[in-house]
Amino acid sequence: MAIVLQEPSRTFSEYLLIPGYSSAEARPENVSLKTPITKFKKGEEPAITMNIPLVSAVMQAVSDDHMAVALAKEGGVAFIYGSQSIESQANMVRKVKSYKAGFVTSDCNLKPDQTLKDVLYLKERTGHSTIAITEDGTANGKLMGIVTSKDYRVSRLDADTKISEFMTPMDKLVYGKEGITLSEANDIIWDNKVNQLPIVDDEMHLKSLVFRKDYDSHKSNPNELLDANKSYIVGAGINTRDFKERVPALVEAGVDVMTIDSSEGYSEWQAITLKWIRDNYGDTVKVGAGNVVDKEGFDFLVEHGADFVKIGIGGGSICITREQKGIGRGQASAVLEVAKARDEYYEKTGIYVPICSDGGIVHDYHMTLALAMGADFIMLGRYFARFDESPSARIMVNGNYMKEYWGEGSARARNWQRYDLGGDAKLKFEEGVDSYVPYAGSLHDNVKLSLDKVKSTMCNCGVLSIKQLQAEAKLTLVSATSIVEGGAHDVVLKDNSVATVRR
Repeated sequence: MAIVLQEPSRTFSEYLLIPGYSSAEARPENVSLKTPITKFKKGEEPAITMNIPLVSAVMQAVSDDHMAVALAKEGGVAFIYGSQSIESQANMVRKVKSYKAGFVTSDCNLKPDQTLKDVLYLKERTGHSTIAITEDGTANGKLMGIVTSKDYRVSRLDADTKISEFMTPMDKLVYGKEGITLSEANDIIWDNKVNQLPIVDDEMHLKSLVFRKDYDSHKSNPNELLDANKSYIVGAGINTRDFKERVPALVEAGVDVMTIDSSEGYSEWQAITLKWIRDNYGDTVKVGAGNVVDKEGFDFLVEHGADFVKIGIGGGSICITREQKGIGRGQASAVLEVAKARDEYYEKTGIYVPICSDGGIVHDYHMTLALAMGADFIMLGRYFARFDESPSARIMVNGNYMKEYWGEGSARARNWQRYDLGGDAKLKFEEGVDSYVPYAGSLHDNVKLSLDKVKSTMCNCGVLSIKQLQAEAKLTLVSATSIVEGGAHDVVLKDNSVATVRR
């Protein structure tokens, strides 16, 4: 006979935090959001500790090398999507690991015979204003010039004007030679009052770019997450099919932590993958596993060597697993049960295995609830997909800027490797959708605002760390009427066009 759990499957929106005593020390600037991402023994330090409890999802529309750099600057980790060739994913990891050295591979390149229309399109798609003009339009082609917005923004150039007519050509361009140090490159930038410095080899092929803004960025990002070599920490997603080829390539590229990207983690396929990694790399390679929604799933993955465990099935905004298959669990219920299992495992073994809440975040305050319920960190897809740094296109829809956002289980992603079906089997139906999300601007500004809210709420609860929040938080279930009470109600809201009544 089927086992029926009597407790409803609950979401974050069904809970609120009860305020606690706030001392004079409970101020946002005193709150620490440091949190472990990999397992550790009692009395020891984790191999990787993040400065903020946020990681980006293993998704084509979310996590590439640009997202990884941007999130590492804030103190979090991006998991570069695995639904691409092994070589391509490994190259993204290499770009992130070399980025901290200040030498950035150009990702916006055109040929001299292309037009202003191509420049504007590329700028609109990427948000980047510096475009390298190379002989063949590649990142390492012979450098012919540079285009920045100042080359055309005050002109009346026709959209079909060739780039060669308005770019800054080589005879007027300040550049550095391959082998130059970052300090020397920055000196040239400051001495010549330029915003970027192309680095070329002896044949004048473009090797990289150094930007003034990156020097400024280092000073303005005190939480940036670095490894022992002062390079940004980066993660990557793997699957249970080509892991024997993908893992070595990612390790060679310098990846810091990986996670098995799967629709459901309580499976023999994940056990096989984890065993192979442990047999070949021991504990030197850090890899998380998931997703699970209960104690049994957590215990299974931990016993097979997972460095952290991801929680959540069907809670993502673009995920339709629950309506397609009738499987999953409310994210709050899942986090609460797995957090309890983690604490019991720690008490029993002295080994702390961090847990990651993946999905179910609709509002910023849900982040605080997830942490209070026991999550050590939170994986976000839709949240990060809205920002400049995500790899998807920014487009205009009905007069508003949007970003494209699609699930890994959608026909567009075709990421059948994340479904543990064995062999070359492919999924017969979609478990994700193709959609838009409202464009929200820069990652830095949005993450700062969201975490300011988290810190403020923690102060209301009288706690100054995530561990203290988990130990002392008081939660209450909410009723449907109290949800209405919690928002603006029984007033006429001011609007630029018409008055809006909220009841």
